[in-house]
Amino acid sequence: MKCCPIDNSIKIIGKKFTLHILRNMTLLKQNRFNQFLQSIEGISTKTLSIRLREMEENELINREVISKRPIQVTYSLTEKGKTLEPILEVLAEFSMKYEPKTIFKDEKPKTMKRVFGTEILSKVYD
Repeated sequence: MKCCPIDNSIKIIGKKFTLHILRNMTLLKQNRFNQFLQSIEGISTKTLSIRLREMEENELINREVISKRPIQVTYSLTEKGKTLEPILEVLAEFSMKYEPKTIFKDEKPKTMKRVFGTEILSKVYD
Protein backbone atom coordinates (compact mmCIF):
# COMPACT_ATOMS: atom_id res chain seq x y z
CA MET A 1 0.00 0.00 0.00
CA LYS A 2 1.17 3.46 -0.83
CA CYS A 3 -0.75 5.03 2.08
CA CYS A 4 -2.94 3.81 4.93
CA PRO A 5 -6.58 4.48 3.97
CA ILE A 6 -7.52 5.33 7.57
CA ASP A 7 -4.64 7.79 7.81
CA ASN A 8 -5.66 9.36 4.52
CA SER A 9 -9.27 9.77 5.69
CA ILE A 10 -8.08 11.38 8.92
CA LYS A 11 -6.01 13.83 6.87
CA ILE A 12 -9.15 14.84 4.98
CA ILE A 13 -11.74 15.05 7.81
CA GLY A 14 -9.67 14.95 10.98
CA LYS A 15 -8.61 18.58 11.21
CA LYS A 16 -10.11 20.59 14.03
CA PHE A 17 -13.65 21.81 13.24
CA THR A 18 -14.04 19.95 9.93
CA LEU A 19 -16.46 17.43 11.42
CA HIS A 20 -18.30 20.27 13.20
CA ILE A 21 -18.88 21.99 9.86
CA LEU A 22 -20.05 18.73 8.29
CA ARG A 23 -22.33 18.10 11.29
CA ASN A 24 -23.87 21.56 11.01
CA MET A 25 -24.42 21.21 7.27
CA THR A 26 -26.00 17.77 7.72
CA LEU A 27 -27.92 18.18 10.96
CA LEU A 28 -28.71 21.90 11.18
CA LYS A 29 -28.88 22.54 7.42
CA GLN A 30 -26.47 25.46 7.77
CA ASN A 31 -24.91 26.82 4.60
CA ARG A 32 -23.54 30.28 5.41
CA PHE A 33 -20.22 31.41 6.89
CA ASN A 34 -21.79 33.38 9.77
CA GLN A 35 -24.05 30.47 10.69
CA PHE A 36 -20.99 28.27 11.16
CA LEU A 37 -19.11 31.00 12.99
CA GLN A 38 -21.94 31.56 15.48
CA SER A 39 -22.72 27.91 16.15
CA ILE A 40 -19.29 26.27 16.35
CA GLU A 41 -17.80 27.07 19.72
CA GLY A 42 -14.20 28.26 19.65
CA ILE A 43 -13.74 28.62 15.89
CA SER A 44 -12.16 31.81 14.59
CA THR A 45 -12.95 33.48 11.27
CA LYS A 46 -9.47 32.61 10.00
CA THR A 47 -9.77 28.92 10.91
CA LEU A 48 -13.28 28.70 9.47
CA SER A 49 -12.09 30.24 6.20
CA ILE A 50 -9.20 27.78 6.02
CA ARG A 51 -11.38 24.75 6.78
CA LEU A 52 -14.02 25.73 4.24
CA ARG A 53 -11.32 26.22 1.59
CA GLU A 54 -9.75 22.83 2.44
CA MET A 55 -13.14 21.13 2.32
CA GLU A 56 -13.79 22.67 -1.08
CA GLU A 57 -10.35 21.54 -2.34
CA ASN A 58 -11.10 18.03 -1.05
CA GLU A 59 -14.43 18.17 -2.92
CA LEU A 60 -16.50 17.71 0.24
CA ILE A 61 -18.40 20.97 -0.28
CA ASN A 62 -19.35 23.34 -3.08
CA ARG A 63 -18.98 27.10 -2.71
CA GLU A 64 -21.48 29.25 -4.57
CA VAL A 65 -21.21 33.02 -4.89
CA ILE A 66 -24.56 34.73 -5.33
CA SER A 67 -23.94 37.98 -7.14
CA LYS A 68 -26.42 40.37 -5.67
CA ARG A 69 -25.83 43.29 -3.34
CA PRO A 70 -24.35 42.45 -0.94
CA ILE A 71 -22.57 39.45 -2.42
CA GLN A 72 -23.53 36.24 -0.64
CA VAL A 73 -21.71 32.94 -0.43
CA THR A 74 -23.40 29.64 0.32
CA TYR A 75 -21.93 26.19 0.86
CA SER A 76 -23.46 22.81 0.11
CA LEU A 77 -22.35 19.23 0.51
CA THR A 78 -21.16 17.42 -2.58
CA GLU A 79 -22.06 13.78 -3.18
CA LYS A 80 -18.64 12.94 -1.74
CA GLY A 81 -19.38 15.05 1.34
CA LYS A 82 -22.79 13.41 1.79
CA THR A 83 -21.11 9.99 2.00
CA LEU A 84 -19.64 11.05 5.35
CA GLU A 85 -23.08 11.17 6.99
CA PRO A 86 -22.90 7.52 8.18
CA ILE A 87 -19.60 8.34 9.91
CA LEU A 88 -21.28 11.21 11.77
CA GLU A 89 -24.12 8.87 12.70
CA VAL A 90 -21.72 6.26 14.09
CA LEU A 91 -19.90 8.94 16.09
CA ALA A 92 -23.22 10.14 17.53
CA GLU A 93 -24.33 6.60 18.33
CA PHE A 94 -21.02 5.88 20.05
CA SER A 95 -21.44 8.77 22.50
CA MET A 96 -25.14 8.15 23.05
CA LYS A 97 -24.41 4.54 23.96
CA TYR A 98 -21.06 4.70 25.76
CA GLU A 99 -20.86 8.27 27.10
CA PRO A 100 -24.42 9.12 28.14
CA LYS A 101 -23.23 10.74 31.38
CA THR A 102 -21.46 13.36 29.29
CA ILE A 103 -24.32 14.25 26.95
CA PHE A 104 -27.66 13.44 28.60
CA LYS A 105 -29.09 14.96 31.77
CA ASP A 106 -30.57 11.62 32.85
CA GLU A 107 -27.17 9.98 32.08
CA LYS A 108 -28.89 7.02 30.37
CA PRO A 109 -27.88 5.57 26.98
CA LYS A 110 -30.16 6.37 24.06
CA THR A 111 -30.51 5.49 20.38
CA MET A 112 -30.53 7.82 17.38
CA LYS A 113 -34.19 7.04 16.80
CA ARG A 114 -35.10 7.88 20.40
CA VAL A 115 -33.14 11.16 20.43
CA PHE A 116 -33.87 12.43 16.93
CA GLY A 117 -36.94 10.43 15.89
CA THR A 118 -34.98 9.01 12.99
CA GLU A 119 -31.87 6.95 12.40
CA ILE A 120 -30.66 9.24 9.61
CA LEU A 121 -29.08 12.53 10.72
CA SER A 122 -29.91 14.42 7.54
CA LYS A 123 -33.63 13.79 8.19
CA VAL A 124 -33.58 15.47 11.63
CA TYR A 125 -34.55 18.97 10.47
CA ASP A 126 -36.06 18.19 7.06
